[in-house]
Amino acid sequence: MPVLHSYIVAYDSGFAPNPFNGYCTLATCKPEIRKRAAIGDWIVGTGSNKAGVRRGGFLVYAMRVQESLTFAEYWNDPRFTRKKPNMFGSYRMACGDNIYCPTDGGGWHQLNSYHSRADGTAYPKHINRDTSVDRVLVSEDFVYFGAEGPSIPDELKAARIVLAGRGRLKVTDTDAIAAFEAWLVELGVQGYQGRPFDMVEAARKRGAQ
Repeated sequence: MPVLHSYIVAYDSGFAPNPFNGYCTLATCKPEIRKRAAIGDWIVGTGSNKAGVRRGGFLVYAMRVQESLTFAEYWNDPRFTRKKPNMFGSYRMACGDNIYCPTDGGGWHQLNSYHSRADGTAYPKHINRDTSVDRVLVSEDFVYFGAEGPSIPDELKAARIVLAGRGRLKVTDTDAIAAFEAWLVELGVQGYQGRPFDMVEAARKRGAQ
């Protein structure tokens, strides 16, 4: 039976998850979820309630895992070439998550990305954490709202679909998962529906200048 993995998206930038170019991918961060989520499982990210965000209890995204790839497979797959970041391109191009190329020595080359240092050089802390699980989760069966998602209904919150703190919540109750799936169907949309919180904030700040 499918399992639902729920967590709070602390930094909704469009990087992790990356909902662009027709696929929702989770290639960085959340190593425990990337390690344990099986094909057919749901991954549900809800908003942060920290100051300046206040999106606790709102749906950021939901993806049904359809495929898992190693970093090498992800890097070499032509479907995901456009997910390799260009920090000097558009917002979408800059937050690409296809950032790890295996090296001949068994290590990793990290592209200039959201997980690099500010000067574009590799950041060992992120490399070690991200590559501790050599697994990228991929889905075309997803909905991503970013900063513009709906509030999750109280009955689903009561069923403990929404995580209240750090870490991850593993939901195995089939009735709760079925109720969540039914709610997604009622929303009547799929794919990319709204901008990441950080993208909205960047536009707001530009408008205020």
